[in-house]
Amino acid sequence: MVQKKKGKEAGSAEVEAYLDNVPEPARTTLKRMRAMIRAAAPTEATEAISYKIPSFHYKGTLVWYAAFKHHCSFFPMVLPLAGEFGEQLKKFKTSKGTIQFPVDSPLPAGLVEKIVKARVALNEAKARE
Repeated sequence: MVQKKKGKEAGSAEVEAYLDNVPEPARTTLKRMRAMIRAAAPTEATEAISYKIPSFHYKGTLVWYAAFKHHCSFFPMVLPLAGEFGEQLKKFKTSKGTIQFPVDSPLPAGLVEKIVKARVALNEAKARE
C-alpha cells in the first residue's frame, strides 16, 4: 500500500514532479535555484506548487521560480526589492516582481540569498502587524 505524503513532504514531492518535467538545461538550473532558496530560507519554510509553478512559503509566500521556453524566472513579487537590488539586477531582464535569467545559468547565489532573506524579513514584519 502506498501512503500519501503529507505536509512538507507533499509539497516537495509536487515540486520534484514539476522539475522532472522540465527539459535540460533548465532542470539543472532550477534545481540549483531551489537549493539556493532552501539554503537562504528558514528551516520552517515549506515548498508547494502555486500558480502551477514551484514556490517557497514562510509566513506567506516567499518566492516562486519556473522554467519557460527561452528563460527561467525568479519571482520575489515585491516591487520595493527591485529598487533595493537594482544595481545587481542590471544584467537581467526584470518586470513587475520577476527576474528572468538564462535556462542554463541560475542567478548568483549571493543575490538569491539576499532577496530571500529580504522576503523573509518582509513576511515576518507583516505577520507581526
